[in-house]
Amino acid sequence: MFVPMVIAAAGVERGDRVLDVSTGTGEAAVVALRVVSRPGLVIGLDVAPEMVAAARGRLADRRFQPIVADGQALPFPDASFDAVICQLGLQFFPDPTAGLAEFRRVLRQRGAAAVCVISTADKAPMWGAIAEELARILPSHRAVLELPFSLSDPARLSARFAEAGFSDVAVERVVRQDTVESVASYWAALEDGVGAIPQIYGMLGDADRHTVRQRVHVRLAQLAHDDALPMNVEMLIASGRA
Repeated sequence: MFVPMVIAAAGVERGDRVLDVSTGTGEAAVVALRVVSRPGLVIGLDVAPEMVAAARGRLADRRFQPIVADGQALPFPDASFDAVICQLGLQFFPDPTAGLAEFRRVLRQRGAAAVCVISTADKAPMWGAIAEELARILPSHRAVLELPFSLSDPARLSARFAEAGFSDVAVERVVRQDTVESVASYWAALEDGVGAIPQIYGMLGDADRHTVRQRVHVRLAQLAHDDALPMNVEMLIASGRA
């Protein structure tokens, strides 16, 4: 639901050459391909080979080129792209400012980069509730569990763009309502998901899993309506020009 806003913030147009960093399974690339149309090109980059394989399987389109590479060391010459997008990936970079500097380096003059990151845990309860409860049981993993929310300060995010050399920096708070059809489907998505939170949840023994599920269920039950879970989710969409 946030991807079209990221595409728009990056100013993607027909015929553009677009770099999708942290492409994952290609969610943002799908939308970008529609915008660039036949004259354009989207390169989907991810550090995880399994994600690149998933994106390749999803997008059998010659205009989409998936590659395995590090977002902080992009394997492209300067000024290679009209736009760079990064959907829910920058917060996991060891050094987000270094990543943004690479985004700027590969942009053509006046090209734009746009990223989407999660706001604070309380404004994204779908992920925040489970992360907080896991951290209570596994405090040694707290830093990893807090990574999804590590770029939630708009002022600091804006400063990172400026430090990376971007101009015309803008950061927008965007709130949308998402709905999970049931608590059971929430847990199914978590247990089948990828990333730090599902992996850490999977490390727990049966008793601790039961405890986490009970605690999260109590928290999410306050949001439930006829078993469905409508949740407001806040993201930050940040952009800047090279």
